[in-house]
Amino acid sequence: MTPLILSIDQGTTGTKVLVMDGELNKVAEQYTAFEQHFPRPGWVEHDLEQIWGSVCAGLDSVLTRVDPKRIVAIGITNQRETICFWNKKTLAPIRRAIVWQDRRTADRCEGLKKSGLESMVQEKTGLLLDPYFSGSKLEWALNHDQAVASSAKRGELAVGTIDSFLLSRLTRGKIHATDSSNASRTLFMDLKTLQWDPGLMSVFGVESSMLPEIRPTFGEFGKTSGVRGLPDGIPITGMIGDQQSALLGQAAVEEGMAKCTYGTGAFLLMNTGASPRTSKSRLLTTVAWSGVGASPTYALEGSAFMAGAVVQWLRDGLGMIRDSGEIEALAGSVPSSEGVIFVPAFTGLGAPFWNPNARAMISGLTRGSTRGHIARAALEGIAFQNVDILSAMEKDLGAEIKGLCVDGGACRNDLLMQIQSDLLGRNLFRPAFTETTALGAVFAGGLGSGIWSSVSDVKKAWKLEREFSPRMTPGERDLLMKNWSLSVARVSLSS
Repeated sequence: MTPLILSIDQGTTGTKVLVMDGELNKVAEQYTAFEQHFPRPGWVEHDLEQIWGSVCAGLDSVLTRVDPKRIVAIGITNQRETICFWNKKTLAPIRRAIVWQDRRTADRCEGLKKSGLESMVQEKTGLLLDPYFSGSKLEWALNHDQAVASSAKRGELAVGTIDSFLLSRLTRGKIHATDSSNASRTLFMDLKTLQWDPGLMSVFGVESSMLPEIRPTFGEFGKTSGVRGLPDGIPITGMIGDQQSALLGQAAVEEGMAKCTYGTGAFLLMNTGASPRTSKSRLLTTVAWSGVGASPTYALEGSAFMAGAVVQWLRDGLGMIRDSGEIEALAGSVPSSEGVIFVPAFTGLGAPFWNPNARAMISGLTRGSTRGHIARAALEGIAFQNVDILSAMEKDLGAEIKGLCVDGGACRNDLLMQIQSDLLGRNLFRPAFTETTALGAVFAGGLGSGIWSSVSDVKKAWKLEREFSPRMTPGERDLLMKNWSLSVARVSLSS
């Protein structure tokens, strides 16, 4: 029988479990959502038992359609900067995970910047001092959560990103490890050595004993033990952060190739090859993957914190739509936004502005403005953010990107993709299989288990579904970008 690869794609709002064979035929798939917790304004948390429950629910579902004995490898991809806290021995969560969107440490990060540490942090990690990353979140928990602090003193505390927690549960606590792509998002890892840096850890008061071991992205991490429905002994052979996984799933394995994933946020990554490239435009340098070949692969990254989450807010916060899929028809009911500008800075502005205190704003409203204008402005706001990021990337590279591969749930919105192509002035390429994050985890598991011998092998799997070309004139684009920039400036000044 044909061997199968099981992919666990643990995202911000839900978990997808996907089973594919070595020819990339989809055998089974299940998505399970879980609850979001907002204890205070700007705070976002996840219950780790609910996350694990979503994984188990996905496994339960797909294993009714798949013989588990055919599964030869497991790949994991995950929301990245979210930090988890659990007991090393019992594996029980000590507190809720603090999610990448959480902004509670904005003041602390600002204080570290004022102390002159950011240049050192950027040089070593490729990151900036922002509450987006794991470091200040972990420090906050150690200083403000008694259960976390007590567990640390007793030597019982295990911390890590979501991949580490899932690995611990899948192996019944035998392995506490992460991969270099996830570790590169913590503010603790040196990009060149791919190891935890003592100086960086000391900034945040973190002990190495609580952190997971850093391993290559592709390779055996451990084997399943005591997981309901899964035989013991299935190797977990790949772990990779979700945006790097999407880059891999888009087969962007050559230097200069780029992708944008439209999920809860929007994430642009460009493969920069075997050398980390420091950005002069406040983009991030990150590990793309490691484990195949002599050197790790690096990427430049820019992220907008709100993309699909903007549509969720229109649905849940304002009640403008009953289902997220209705946004395209509502936005398409008007030919333009008629001057309405929507800056979706609900949790601050990401790259290239890095303003954690900025807040969302809708401007340009008139008596003639309708739900359709606001909906269209919301889609444009998602796209405008990506234009700013891509422009910064091109400035860093000194070259123009010819096109962009797109993926994630919102890339199925044809109107959003056309708006994005118009505002970028570039062609967009949508693959036949748009869930490239989950596909990247399949590739990671297959590369780690030897099903594929090289990252170049994954290029054979990529197939184009649709290409979007710009229809807007340069003059129209320039005017819209000018109005957008003025609105962003107002948001930044008022923060």
